[in-house]
Amino acid sequence: MEIEKTEHGDLETWSVAEVAAAFRKGEIALIDVRTIQEYAFEHIRGALLLPLPFFEPERLPSQEGKRIVFHCGSGVRSERAARIALAGGVSPVAHMGGGFGAWKAAGEAYMGTDMATGNSVRIPGKAG
Repeated sequence: MEIEKTEHGDLETWSVAEVAAAFRKGEIALIDVRTIQEYAFEHIRGALLLPLPFFEPERLPSQEGKRIVFHCGSGVRSERAARIALAGGVSPVAHMGGGFGAWKAAGEAYMGTDMATGNSVRIPGKAG
């Protein structure tokens, strides 16, 4: 994990491995800040959707019991969401470096779309 000190608090950037391990253990709530269309096409199973244009830090749930980690396609929008959350008084804040692209490149499981049928399909990860 990398930590950047900002004027509003610490901004944590978690690796895919850190996010995947914590997510499997149920230690985090993973929030996808991509568009509805991106999420519908492919997403991390169990991640919550909160598109960045609709993001309001005061509406985020409490982090009691589970940390919130944001992710997007590449890490740019999730970092922006994390900075907005920090500025809105939400702390601690984390996002996944490299985003969904890094998640897929690391061989983690996700939900995709079968282009022949349009149905959602599970894409198994390296762990099976």
